[in-house]
Amino acid sequence: MLGLGQGALGEAMAQPSPWALEKCARYRQAWAEALLRFSNAPPSPGFRADHEAFLAADCKEARRACPESAADIALANAMTKAALNLGLSGSFLPFICRG
Repeated sequence: MLGLGQGALGEAMAQPSPWALEKCARYRQAWAEALLRFSNAPPSPGFRADHEAFLAADCKEARRACPESAADIALANAMTKAALNLGLSGSFLPFICRG
């Protein structure tokens, strides 16, 4: 018997669904637009790097982008609104702060 992660079934399960890829594409475009719109108050390097790592992983990486500065928070708020307007759920967002 094959365990999960082995064979064709495991490979198929590892592939993102078409909707997951579409969500990420929509979100990636919104991020690019938001960076242009917020260019006068750019995000902190750490927040931007963590957020872009999420995008580089096709939105599958653990959510770890923590908005800390005022600019980060403004951008995270804008991305939250954009995500909801694009039909994405709030649980899709990569924002989380751990103590």
